[in-house]
This record gives sequence, C-alpha cells and structure tokens, in this order.
Amino acid sequence: MIFVYALVEAATGWYAGSLALLSDSGHMLSDAFALMIAAFAAWVAKKPPSQTHSFGMGRAEVVAALFSSVLLLVIAAAVIVEAVERLHAPIHVKAIPVMIIAFFGMLVNIVVAVILAKSERTLNMRAAMLHVLSDLLGSFAALVAGAVIYVTGWSPIDPILSILIGVLIAISSLRILKEAMRILLEGVPVHLSMTMIATEMKKVSGVLNVHDLHIWTLSSGTVSLSAHIDIHEISAWQQVLSDLSSMLDKKFEIDHITLQPEPEIFDCKPCQTIM
Repeated sequence: MIFVYALVEAATGWYAGSLALLSDSGHMLSDAFALMIAAFAAWVAKKPPSQTHSFGMGRAEVVAALFSSVLLLVIAAAVIVEAVERLHAPIHVKAIPVMIIAFFGMLVNIVVAVILAKSERTLNMRAAMLHVLSDLLGSFAALVAGAVIYVTGWSPIDPILSILIGVLIAISSLRILKEAMRILLEGVPVHLSMTMIATEMKKVSGVLNVHDLHIWTLSSGTVSLSAHIDIHEISAWQQVLSDLSSMLDKKFEIDHITLQPEPEIFDCKPCQTIM
C-alpha cells in the first residue's frame, strides 16, 4: 500500500512542484523498504535458540530498529537541506493536486498505522510505526501547505513545513537510535535502576550481599539479570533462589535470571556424600 502510493505522490509532487509532497513520497518509499526489513526481522526473531545462537535471534529486531532510525535521520537531513534551498529559490506550486494526493496519502498511512498498532510493542515495531507516523505528518504538512497556497498564494509555506517535519522526524529517530544502541551495547534498561534492584535483592531473607550484578536487555521486552549472592549456608539456597526469582519477576518483570550462590558455610550433606 505504502509503496504504490509513494509512486503516486512522487509523480504528483513533480507535476505540482511541491517539495512537501515530494519529500513525503520519499518518506513513503523509504518506509516501504523499512517495513519490509521490520517484517523480515520479526520473522527472524521468532526462530528458536540454536547451537550457534543460544539466546535465539531476538536482537534481529533491534538491529532493524537501528537501521530504520538511521535511514529516517538521513531522509530528514535531505528534506531539510532541500527545503532550505527551496526557500532561497521558491517555485510555483499547484495547490489542488497537492491537497488531493496529500489527503489520500493520510488515509493510507492511517490504515497502515492501525494495522501496526495491533502488533507487539517491540523496538522494531516502534521504529516501523515511527516511519508511518512521520509519513502521516508529511502528508498532513503537504495538505496544509496546499491549502495555504491555494487560499493565499504564499509558496514559502511548503518548504517551511517540510523543515518542521524534518526536525520532528530527526528528534524521534534519535530517541529510537539511542535506545537501540543501549540494547546492543548491553546497557541497563532505561526504566530500571541497578541500585534499586540490588537494594531490593538484599532485603530478601537469607541474602547477605549482592555483587557482580549485571542487567541488560536480551531483546525487546526480555530483560536478563545475573549476580553473585552471598548467603550463610548452602542448604538455604533453594528457598533464597525461589524468593529472589519471585521478587524480581513481580517487582521488575525480570524473569531471565542467573544467580550464583556464594555460601559462608557449605553444609549440604547430600552434596558432601556425592563428593
């Protein structure tokens, strides 16, 4: 849907001389490409763990989000540069074709946005949705520009709105890019605090201390945690482990946990018998 209508917008934008419409068609073409990548990444992310990828391929969606955000930044920069040049050398814009095509472009993007809104809220889908919403803004800007030019004849509104939309897209893209980079660089998720989690873990009965604590995002929606837990006796470990796992899941929604006990006293008689 987006690819076909992008071609229609490009042809109409060239005919009408509208930068807003041409830039929006460029957005839509890039979005069609980005959505294909997002769909492929979502398919790859569903693959189960293997001998070569023991955690599975969940981060394929993060890589796709990273690519989409970079692509949007490039497009936004290109639109802003072209708009600045158009301000210095304005051309006549045919307002009526611009308004008609922009209006139907908004409808196409609304339909696609509704479809995406029903999907999982992964970083990949958020990046895909950002592409579509940026197109929606672009179509709206083209519609407004066409209306202003039709009523007042003031053509600078076309590149001015293009610059505004370009800036908004760039800001949103940088947010997605930052989050994707944080995940790929094994950063602590933005919504979590290592200090707070360590404090809560120390409150669990039987826990003497927590160290070598690591928290990272395995893939969108999956947070992992590993730590060394100081306890008094190894015989209490099963209960401590159960309490820690339950607390981390309920309070912080962390269920991919690896904890290593470090007891002061190794008093496990069955273990000593085996040894």
